[in-house]
Amino acid sequence: MNIVLIGMSGAGKSTLGVLLAKALGMDFVDTDIVIQQHHGRLLQDIIDNDGVEKFMEIEERSVSELQLKNCIISTGGSVIYSEKAINNLKQDGLIIYLHVPYEEIQRRLINVTTRGIVIKKGNSLKDVYEERVPLYKKYSDTTLDCSNMDIEQCISEIIEKIQESH
Repeated sequence: MNIVLIGMSGAGKSTLGVLLAKALGMDFVDTDIVIQQHHGRLLQDIIDNDGVEKFMEIEERSVSELQLKNCIISTGGSVIYSEKAINNLKQDGLIIYLHVPYEEIQRRLINVTTRGIVIKKGNSLKDVYEERVPLYKKYSDTTLDCSNMDIEQCISEIIEKIQESH
């Protein structure tokens, strides 16, 4: 079975994913890195030069084609817009939504313009947050509220949730 981490950019999916993979002896895949390797470009470059729609098509294709086993998968924050991608992840995976309050996300994302974040023209980070949170909740099997927790606490909580789900 795979463990799939979803949530906003800045929620800690990649950081926690690597540590979780180490703690559980599993493989680790970051879908943003998969996209960058497939295309030989940074996410931000794809978004800036090809546009948000094209990026989301690339993301959907890349994530829908993944065939992973016994893996911690860290996803891009926008993967939630693709039902096809989410359904592929759900097949062999437990989907955990890492919830972080907006104020904390805002604090962590000092430079939004270089993070490869899908923000449609005219939308603010707050708009994106408010649009995505209900989708994260809808598609996740379980939610971890990471507010006021350090990395070690988050890891312990995730491991507990994984054990509960077995």
